[in-house]
Amino acid sequence: MSPQRYLVLTMKSMDPLPIRLLTHNIRYATNSPFKGEEVWRIRKSRLIAELRFSTRHCAESFICLQEVLQEQLHDILSGLNGDMTTWAYVGVGRDDGCQAGEYSPILYQPSVWQLQSYETIWLSKTPDRPSKSWDAASFRILTIGVFQHRHSKKVVIAMNTHLDDQGSKSRIEAAKIILGRVSQFMTKPDGSTAPPIFLAGDFNSEPDQEAYEAVTSEESPMRDLQDMVSEDQRYGDRKTFTGFGYERSPPKRIDFLFLNHQKLAAFTKTRTSANEAQRWSVEGYGILANQFDDGVYCSDHRAVVGDLLLF
Repeated sequence: MSPQRYLVLTMKSMDPLPIRLLTHNIRYATNSPFKGEEVWRIRKSRLIAELRFSTRHCAESFICLQEVLQEQLHDILSGLNGDMTTWAYVGVGRDDGCQAGEYSPILYQPSVWQLQSYETIWLSKTPDRPSKSWDAASFRILTIGVFQHRHSKKVVIAMNTHLDDQGSKSRIEAAKIILGRVSQFMTKPDGSTAPPIFLAGDFNSEPDQEAYEAVTSEESPMRDLQDMVSEDQRYGDRKTFTGFGYERSPPKRIDFLFLNHQKLAAFTKTRTSANEAQRWSVEGYGILANQFDDGVYCSDHRAVVGDLLLF
């Protein structure tokens, strides 16, 4: 490699990389909609328009979705791609590890990100196969993708999940499994800085409840992206679950974006300076509307968006 070529590549790797993260529980395509809920055929164009508009000017975006059935995944990819194959995904159906049941997919643009590896683990006592444990009502999964930016060569580890809505015990145990996987990525045998990691999803846990408290505890390497943005700089509503307008319970915040906080030498068993540790810079945070003038809810959840710079 010529010195000039090496210099260009080095400069590219040093430039901050803008990334947009979006997580949204899109509500599965049910044949028995709740009061106030439209069927997927009506909702899908609004949901796809949201995703397209929100990522149009950032090709480095990652879209993390929950409650996605196979037909919905097909519709979303078709809507985003049109006649081109711009977007792809990693993820499997949780019921059989193939196409059955809900996905928690991670969508990305292969022309921008090279997929290095991916996996799905079940949040149970047997994480290598479709299963549920403790008091979980449904199979629950964690989708993981390791991506390298094609131009800058920066690596990002993406995680997406949907915790159980019924079992408190299963949520706390699932959080432990997820943090264990994060720890594996952050523990570098050579003592080098851990890779940037983000965790997205519907945790069915409010900030004062078990799963959220575990993920954001002092011992955890993860931090709530919202807390990295001052309140007067946040966009949109504060709650992420709304229902379809006829629920008895009030809206609540259960959908989150988390980033690994690299000031954690004790957690990773390495000694890392503060300057080395700062890999993320959070530029913005917002919660998007899920209902407009026509009264149709695109989902019973609102999308959560975070804008980052990766150094």
